Amino acid sequence: MKAESIDSRMRKLLPNGKGVWVPIDHGASDFPLDGLVQIEHTIRALIDAGVNAIIAQKGIVSAFSNLCHGTTTSMISHLSVSTVHGGKDASKKVLVGSVRESIERGAGGVSCQINMGSDGEAHMIESMGKITSEAFDLNIPVLGMVYARGEHLNIQSEDSTKGQAHAVRLAFELGCQVAKSPWYEEEQSFSQIVNAAPIPVLIAGGPRGQSDIEVLQMVELAMARGAAGVCMGRQIFSHPNPQKMASAIMSIVHQGVSASDAAAFLS
Repeated sequence: MKAESIDSRMRKLLPNGKGVWVPIDHGASDFPLDGLVQIEHTIRALIDAGVNAIIAQKGIVSAFSNLCHGTTTSMISHLSVSTVHGGKDASKKVLVGSVRESIERGAGGVSCQINMGSDGEAHMIESMGKITSEAFDLNIPVLGMVYARGEHLNIQSEDSTKGQAHAVRLAFELGCQVAKSPWYEEEQSFSQIVNAAPIPVLIAGGPRGQSDIEVLQMVELAMARGAAGVCMGRQIFSHPNPQKMASAIMSIVHQGVSASDAAAFLS
């Protein structure tokens, strides 16, 4: 018998249908990165902020998932990887684990990536299909990180999302319970993305460079336009104070606080 239902797991990961998820898997792809060198310090800061999920490669999950025990934070095992050194294969994500292994290492969910339109797309789709099948059997939620970013994209003329609505739809059709998407400030484009599938959509943060208030305003606007929360890495873990930044974003996502009021967490 399965120990816990997928609905129960989803309620913890997305309480009231909303969530702040922080991916820290970037260190497998590129290193060193600000915030990921002293990784335990960053993980403790995110847990103290109460983030709903930390997404990491399996080695990190094994080493630090015990820190989540008795807290409101879960770890999600990211099963896809490539590195910046891969040349023509740098966009081709390969599987490096399984759902069952992820559970045993301490994860409460798994994540898988497809770079739609890139070389190796078919292989990545097949891999995600295998993961969602195994996850279905074990009642484990799957986050679909599907990005429309490859050189072979064949965009319909009326698609203002440049394929990202299709990417979210692909995640849903392959059996994912949650999808991640870049933020699109244009209202019609983002509406197409969140309406592309009947699953929660979490927005990415992108590379560091925006000011803190700009990031908070982005989160506030995304929530107002139908996002279920954020799946935001570098804007949080590379921040000079990850705990304060995560707390500010938590207040917007879960309490409906305005960006200007949330900025008080950063003082």
